[in-house]
Amino acid sequence: MQPTNEAQVGAVQGHGRWAFLRHYLEMVVAMLVGMVVVGAAVRGVLAVMGLEFPSRHPELVALEMAFDMSVGMVAWMRYRGHGWPGTLEMTGVMFAPAIALFPLLWLGAVSGDTFMVLEHVLMLPLMYLVMLRRRGEYGGTNPTQGELA
Repeated sequence: MQPTNEAQVGAVQGHGRWAFLRHYLEMVVAMLVGMVVVGAAVRGVLAVMGLEFPSRHPELVALEMAFDMSVGMVAWMRYRGHGWPGTLEMTGVMFAPAIALFPLLWLGAVSGDTFMVLEHVLMLPLMYLVMLRRRGEYGGTNPTQGELA
């Protein structure tokens, strides 16, 4: 059912913005939980196998961290009822900054620490942009009724 007056449209838009922001924050929390839980599991398995975590290789650390964050985020998105296309799109955003920044690391233009900071700083606005692309899905509006958020 479409809102019929400006007050109803404003109410739906406000709800959509809050739902959008809430979902964004939920995904950030899910990523952090994934990073801690899956990261600890990976390090535990490596320790049991007698292997060291490859911390002197920023590329491997970045890819492992993107994987850890993706696991938490995918679990949360699927729990919230998101389909696979949007979920996989968001997972790609976890890896895209690292892959894009690898050449700067390899050329020595950035240090390993700077690389890790840049990866995380870029990841958050990229998530936001991908969410804007699917505003109806993330904003709490019904995409079949038009995007009001």
